Amino acid sequence: MEVRGFCFPRQRQVVFLFLFWGVSLAGSGLRRYWVTEETERGSFIVNLAKDLGLAEGELAARGTRVVSDDNKQRLLLDSYTGNLLTNEKLDREKLCGLTEPCMLYFQILMDNPFQIYQAELRVRDINDHSPVFRNKEMVLKILENTPEGTAFRLERGQDSDGGLNGIQNYTINSNSFFHIKISDSDEGMIYPELVLDKALDWEEQKELTLTLTALDGGSPPRSGTSTIRIVVMDINDNAPQFAQALYEAHTPENSPVGSLIVKVSAEDVDSGVNAEVSYSFFDAAEDIPTTFQINPFSGEIILRELLDYELVKSYKINIQATDGGGLSARCTVLVQVLDTNDNPPELIMSSLSNHIAENSPEMVLAVFRIIDRDSGENGKMVCYIQDYLPFLLKHSVDNFYILMTNGALDRESQAEYNITITVTDLGTPRLQTQQNITVLVSDINDNAPTFTQTSYTLFIRENNSPALHIGTISAADRDSGTNAQVTYSLLPPQDPHLPLGSLVSINADNGHLFALRALDYEALQAFEFRVGATDRGSPALSSEALVRVVVVDANDNSPFVLYPLQNGSAPCTELVPRAAEAGYLVTKVVAVDGDSGQNAWLSFQLLKATEPGLFSVWAHNGEVRTARLLSERDAAKHRLLVLVKDNGEPPQSASVTLHVLLVDGFSQPYLPLPEAAAEQAQADSLTVYLVIALASVSSLFLFSVVLFVAVRLCRRHRAVSAGLCSVPGVHFPSHLVDISGTETLSQSYQYEVCLTGGSGASEFKFLKPVTLNLPPQGNEVEK
Repeated sequence: MEVRGFCFPRQRQVVFLFLFWGVSLAGSGLRRYWVTEETERGSFIVNLAKDLGLAEGELAARGTRVVSDDNKQRLLLDSYTGNLLTNEKLDREKLCGLTEPCMLYFQILMDNPFQIYQAELRVRDINDHSPVFRNKEMVLKILENTPEGTAFRLERGQDSDGGLNGIQNYTINSNSFFHIKISDSDEGMIYPELVLDKALDWEEQKELTLTLTALDGGSPPRSGTSTIRIVVMDINDNAPQFAQALYEAHTPENSPVGSLIVKVSAEDVDSGVNAEVSYSFFDAAEDIPTTFQINPFSGEIILRELLDYELVKSYKINIQATDGGGLSARCTVLVQVLDTNDNPPELIMSSLSNHIAENSPEMVLAVFRIIDRDSGENGKMVCYIQDYLPFLLKHSVDNFYILMTNGALDRESQAEYNITITVTDLGTPRLQTQQNITVLVSDINDNAPTFTQTSYTLFIRENNSPALHIGTISAADRDSGTNAQVTYSLLPPQDPHLPLGSLVSINADNGHLFALRALDYEALQAFEFRVGATDRGSPALSSEALVRVVVVDANDNSPFVLYPLQNGSAPCTELVPRAAEAGYLVTKVVAVDGDSGQNAWLSFQLLKATEPGLFSVWAHNGEVRTARLLSERDAAKHRLLVLVKDNGEPPQSASVTLHVLLVDGFSQPYLPLPEAAAEQAQADSLTVYLVIALASVSSLFLFSVVLFVAVRLCRRHRAVSAGLCSVPGVHFPSHLVDISGTETLSQSYQYEVCLTGGSGASEFKFLKPVTLNLPPQGNEVEK
């Protein structure tokens, strides 16, 4: 049966007669092969590689396959050897029936490049069926006055074989009344006729029996027999007459069982029994009695089973009307089966690939063929896919279609596509077939890891424990599988002097950062480095991010007193004239703190004084001032204990001891007695000897002090006269840091009392700062 179909443009505008990649899709010429029926499965037919002029192994390399029109795998192709073999035992009679020659049509499909060869396989008949008669006995009623030479057509035999293996001759057993005559029918077949050689006499012989033998042309020939029973009838003058010699009927293939196809009618002018007409099939093919039935009394032909236009398009039925006297007449009924749209389109997949790599150029995903077994408009087809998908459907030849990508795909945008191929015919009502194809886009490494932030700022408190987790960096990769597995690493720092390898380390699997040793804010406040994230694809892709680690200060440094120095060989004594007003600046305690922020905010507090209420310390700048006017009753020597405390948590502190001497004038000699000696003198006043010894020692010490002061005053007088004031070299710590936002000094200072040679109060130089050669740490704080 011829299947016709075509695909109209719809959404995808399928291109007719598409030449795929510049390669011819159809091979030149029709390939013809043959095989004898009933050969065993796996029988050799032809070597396709040699027949097509291809090298050995080229069929396998090009993905060659064989596709039959009826989508049944009757043939098997060994693509490595190129041999075309039978996949089953072929029965010509089942495949083609009485059609001769028996052809099986198939296509040879090749990929890379795509090419189609049309081919046919002729199944040669063997004489494997004997002739048979539908009726084992045929009854002929012949009038006794039938003239000699009258021919009676007999039912022909049936032979499933074709050609020479079909029925070639008929014979009957030897007798004196009849012989067999062979005639040709309109269908090109032979049928037997029984010819009367000698007149019959009902009175002499009322019946006789003959054997009809059908012989085929096989070697050796096969035969089948049927019995002819001849009943000699008394004279019946008139045979029945049909109203029409040919009846034509048209019935749709979907007509229900029991439908009336046509009604035939015959009349007999005789009377009585000779006028009673009965109807029957005559010389009917095997499928006629199973498909139709005839009412023997009314002549109505009724549908016995469902019709199928795709199997049989028309039926030719011979009807015989016989009267009661044995005379008969014949007519022909031609039943044309009308096609209805009862077959949905079929989609036969020849090749299918469900996986495709992303970023690949145009690739073929599937090759398939569409068939509709209906005819006319019912057999025309429309084929399309969803219009929003990045795929194309292209038409080839013989209703073959190619599904291919329409450019490169991106797995990160969509990893899976569900394609629905829809084939719709143009019949009424329209029937359609759909086939779903799932296409998975496989990943390639086309995306570098991406950090969640372009830069990271991490904070760590100084004096941390080693191997402390200080933060995590993270990068994601849009790829999948191995291509998405990210490893982290430290990149070489831009500063070659930064010992990054001894400061931090990173976990290559999860991006955790660890401090390798304790950090000191006073030595390193912050440092930067870059980290890399690399996937495990091939080739590997990577990206970078900046990490800044800020060391947070801890209150790990106590305040350091710059003035007055507490490690001198002799305590520093501050001189205060008794005429000083209240609020007189005695001295200033200068201190610094190596920490920063609030850990370096210093406050000052007077803890202990020889005479409470006489002196006060300003909390924010450490200035020691008189709290009231001085009097003659006030002791000459005073000892002050000042506490310097920072604002850290917990706070750190330091203390400093100040010695203050009240003098009447700066020109008056003064002897700053050691406090220890004075206390000892008061404690041992009960012992005379001790007093005498103490007086002697004190006298000697006072003499030394007076001498020392005189020498110093003399040198100072010379220095002032020259415009200079020398200071002793004092060593201060070199690691002091800037203390911003406080009222303490930001640099190291030395305070020194310088006296002129005269006694005028205007010539007194008090607390003149001397700047040491310390590294600059900030702005100078108010003194």
